[in-house]
Amino acid sequence: MPDALLIDRAGGVCEFCGDASDLHQVGVPPAGDILLCPLCREETPAPDAHWRCLEGAAWSAVPAVQLAVWRRLSNIDEAWAAEARATMAQPDGAEAGPAAVEHRDCNGVLLAQGDAVVLIKDLTVKGAGFTAKRGTAVRGIALVADNAAQIEGRVEGQRIVILTEFVKKH
Repeated sequence: MPDALLIDRAGGVCEFCGDASDLHQVGVPPAGDILLCPLCREETPAPDAHWRCLEGAAWSAVPAVQLAVWRRLSNIDEAWAAEARATMAQPDGAEAGPAAVEHRDCNGVLLAQGDAVVLIKDLTVKGAGFTAKRGTAVRGIALVADNAAQIEGRVEGQRIVILTEFVKKH
């Protein structure tokens, strides 16, 4: 059962889409808790159009909602999601969870959110059916908050996870 203060703050509706059915409290470390419906909790498959609700939720005054929207937008491979995320001020805790981790390339150079890297070897991308070739530039990387050995980037139009040991800073 969600906390009464959380229900009151959210107005008794999902803090992403505004639905009032089957709401549950969801933790967003380190910012706090938010109230979400089953679709926004991803318990049931949501149509792609459903996630457009994040464009409005991004303007919430609640830091936990902002952080949850920021994180969810990074997992959507649509131009509108990238644009929405780019317009957001980066919420506190967006790059790191409770304990910040350092991401370093194969040469030990510190990587930061948005850096460009180059692949140092051919990488077979499982599930996507292609090989990312050595020398491929990956721009605008995202750091995986809880794993210093992984970054995310776009290669051949696909958002993939890349091990930092196979990249060097560009």
